[in-house]
Amino acid sequence: MPQSSINGVRIEYETRGSGEPLLLIMGLGAQMVAWPEDFIDDMVDRGFQVIWFDNRDVGLSSKIPVPAPTLPRQLAAGVRGRQTMAPYLLRDMAGDTVGLLNTLGIEAANVVGVSLGGMIAQTLAIEHPGRVCSLTSIMSNTGDKRHGLIKLTILRRLLKLMDPTPEEAIENQVKLFRLIGGPLVDDDEVRAAASLAFERDFDRAGVSRQLAAVMASPDRTNDLAKVNVPTLVLHGLSDRLVAPSGGLATARAIPCSRLLMFEEMGHDLPRSLWPEMIDAIVANTQRTHPSPISTVGIT
Repeated sequence: MPQSSINGVRIEYETRGSGEPLLLIMGLGAQMVAWPEDFIDDMVDRGFQVIWFDNRDVGLSSKIPVPAPTLPRQLAAGVRGRQTMAPYLLRDMAGDTVGLLNTLGIEAANVVGVSLGGMIAQTLAIEHPGRVCSLTSIMSNTGDKRHGLIKLTILRRLLKLMDPTPEEAIENQVKLFRLIGGPLVDDDEVRAAASLAFERDFDRAGVSRQLAAVMASPDRTNDLAKVNVPTLVLHGLSDRLVAPSGGLATARAIPCSRLLMFEEMGHDLPRSLWPEMIDAIVANTQRTHPSPISTVGIT
């Protein structure tokens, strides 16, 4: 796969198709291979040049050799509303995407981000508005520390699954998605994706640094009010990692947003929902003038 060097950070990426650029940004600790091949192919078939990549600190992109607080310490600090020290912020991760677009000679792209990727995508739209044609934020939040929070009962169980040994990693990933995913989670698909990712890279230290970036970055709510590109917010009503209030808060914050919520979606991308999700993403890229009023759909 090709690589881009951006301010000393190496970003592993891939492109497929031709046409209007569509940049996919994956979530916390997830590698670029977490984007299902069929999902990417569906987007290519819709006429997009799809670009996807490893965020810094995961996969084959650069690991930032700076210690970060442990996951339990960071999550405990977040629950108590305390500040977290971080070696970089979400704006730096958004800067990585700008550098990648520069490498590819792309002035602006339609941007789709999942979870942490949604936070990066929002930050990109705020700080580099000319680089974003349309924005899709999936199962994410605004960083306001009040909405889109995980329940403490789920957090305790989650922490036991977040630092697996190589021997238990794949089955722990299945247990994790049973915990945070909705009723449509497919265990076999999770196993296959986890096996692919862990064979590619098993360095889990970067997850703490990525989480530190989330925890230390400022609330985006006020700045999101200035975002003036067609925006789609997708969220699952069964999401137990980023509560549905995170999607609602995001849609409320962005005047030109449309909100679509799925009853059977948790913190996952269920295959059976792809047709409706992809239709919504494509329709959002085709909106010539962003609507000034948020609209809500539940399916």
